Formats: sequence, C-alpha cells, structure tokens
Amino acid sequence: MSGGGNRGLMKMLAVALAAFAFTFALVPLYRIACEKVFGVRLEKGPVAGVSESATAAERWVTVQFDGGVNSKLPWSFEPEQLTMRVQPGKQYEAMYFAKNLGDRAIVGNAVPSVAPARASGYFAKTECFCFTAQTLQPGEARDMPVRFIVDPNLPTNINTLTLSYTFFKNETQTAQANAPAASADLPRAAP
Repeated sequence: MSGGGNRGLMKMLAVALAAFAFTFALVPLYRIACEKVFGVRLEKGPVAGVSESATAAERWVTVQFDGGVNSKLPWSFEPEQLTMRVQPGKQYEAMYFAKNLGDRAIVGNAVPSVAPARASGYFAKTECFCFTAQTLQPGEARDMPVRFIVDPNLPTNINTLTLSYTFFKNETQTAQANAPAASADLPRAAP
C-alpha cells in the first residue's frame, strides 16, 4: 500500500474512535441536561433504589388543592379540601365542587397542572373529571372526584405538591348542548 492509503486508513480509524468516544460521552451529558436544565431526576441503580424504597413506606407528602375558572365560564369551582397528607404509592381521592351560575347548559373542560413542574411526572391521576368534558345544566351543582397516586420515587427534597385545575368553557360543545332539538324535525326543502 502506498503512503496515501495508510493516511486514509488512519483518518478513518481516528474518526471511528472519535465517534465511539462521543457516544460514551452522551450518557453523562444527557444526565446533566435532564437534571440541571430540565429538572428531571433520572432513575438510580438497583442498590440505591432499595434503600429509598425502604423509607418510602414511612414517607408522607402534603398535596395542596387549587381550582378556578376562566373568566368566560360562569361557574364556581373549588376544591372541597385545601390540603391532604398522603403516603406515596397509595391511592387517594379528593373532591372538587362545581356549580353552573349561568342560565343555560354549559360544557367545560378542566386543565390540570402540578407544581413544582419537576414533580408532575410523579403525580398520576387514575380517575379524573379532567379526562372528559363536563356539562352542567343551569344552576346544577356537582361534586367532581379525582383519584391519584404519588409515585414513591418522588425526589426526597419535594415534600409538597400542588394540584391545580382551571376550567375553560368549551364553546363548540356548549353551542351543541343548547341547540334547539326542534331543528332536526324541520321539513326539508324539495329538490
């Protein structure tokens, strides 16, 4: 082989080695980006997980509840309790109360949020009024339950979570709910 062929082979080997080294560097870079930039704590190895799960059974977390409505929605909406002490890994139920203060049927959609934001991945709703649109007739009041579980892997430095809902008026479904039923019975024009 000529000297030029050896140099080309050496360059290809150097590029392959650099790519291999870069691939291994991505793992710690990914971890740093997740933890420092996005606030997401990655899972630990099995040895660390065992010691944390032993204390998870003894751990208690406070969940705060908040609720409100968008200004276009004439409802009152609020949690029935402001706080609840929960044990991670167990299911709990909280109640919200909604009332239509308007003079016609109104359909609303609830948008949930969990604070702090980095804890939202550790809060699981197993049943929630936010999963579907809610229709309230004029003056109708209703209890709305939410069932949830706080993940035992919640970072130990987070002791308080806030579950908040904002209800928004669903204009399209509200119009459909209030459309006169008689319009379906109107005679059709002859072709």
